[in-house]
Amino acid sequence: VSLREVRVSGLTPLKLVGLVCVFLALCLDVGAIVSPAWVTAEDQYYLSMWESCWKPVSSVDWSCSSTLAADWQIATLALLLGGAALTLLSFLVALVSLCFGSRSRCYKPVAVMLFSAVVLQVCSLVLFPIKFIETVSLRVYHEFNWGYGLAWGSTIFSFGGAILYCLNPKNYEDYY
Repeated sequence: VSLREVRVSGLTPLKLVGLVCVFLALCLDVGAIVSPAWVTAEDQYYLSMWESCWKPVSSVDWSCSSTLAADWQIATLALLLGGAALTLLSFLVALVSLCFGSRSRCYKPVAVMLFSAVVLQVCSLVLFPIKFIETVSLRVYHEFNWGYGLAWGSTIFSFGGAILYCLNPKNYEDYY
């Protein structure tokens, strides 16, 4: 019986899928931040991270104001941008480590940054509806729209990427 030496690469398909998850999270973050539709109400109102617009019933013109006047909206935006920045940083670290071969050393920092991004984003996504319902009184049916959904999608993909970067199979052949 001959023993053969098996060279194990630090890169596994799990890490590639993790990198794709982080990239998707980053794309969804950008979409959520620039989205004009976090809350909408029957063609009369919409709220984004940047502005709040309403259309009086007797008018055809929209009236808009900045959302950066309310503390809770600033906090929501800051938490969301902080999570997006950590997601971007973790993506760049993962990509650079993939290109330059320092893979396994960077997995733990990438996972920590992604878990931190998830915490920040979950805080923003829980704060937003609570404070919105508490402070904005709409007398018409309103719903949290696709911008808010994109932010949750980003958070889920960041969490998935973090989990995948935590997985560390000792021997590639045992798992694949």
